[in-house]
Amino acid sequence: MGKPKSVLMGVIGFIILVLADQWTKKMAVLRLKDQDPIVLIKNVFELYYLENRGAAFGIFQGKRVIFLIITIIILVFLSYCFWRIPYTRKYATLRGVLVLIAAGAVGNFIDRMCNGYVVDFFYFKVINFPIFNVADIYVTCSAIFLAVLLIFSYKEEDLNQLLKSLKGK
Repeated sequence: MGKPKSVLMGVIGFIILVLADQWTKKMAVLRLKDQDPIVLIKNVFELYYLENRGAAFGIFQGKRVIFLIITIIILVFLSYCFWRIPYTRKYATLRGVLVLIAAGAVGNFIDRMCNGYVVDFFYFKVINFPIFNVADIYVTCSAIFLAVLLIFSYKEEDLNQLLKSLKGK
């Protein structure tokens, strides 16, 4: 896939992912806010409304400006990487992972900018896992997938080519 088509696909995918995240959060506000949790699997999984003013798992509560700055830096870095990675089939999956990370970052960024908090609503009660949202799923799954790609999919020469591309050589 050439550069123009790859960039277009990345932008379209990014927009769809962010819209899906924002829609689920809107539904959480409409259906879950000020309500009892919706139990999907008793003692295992619930839809539970939470306004998270911190980062992942509720850490750094109330540090909004720091998160906004970090998010902007991450988005600039991801955009640079997306643009610099070779536009070959070999790296298409990697570009997709970058889009997924960016969509998750922007989904939560929008919440922080507009509301001062992030809407979370998925809760695994069985393990008392921190409440999370679709954007968190994007970031977590893409980070795992990125690690798998880098460890198992790309050879040393592929990684060297990536590094050269990112350095602008």
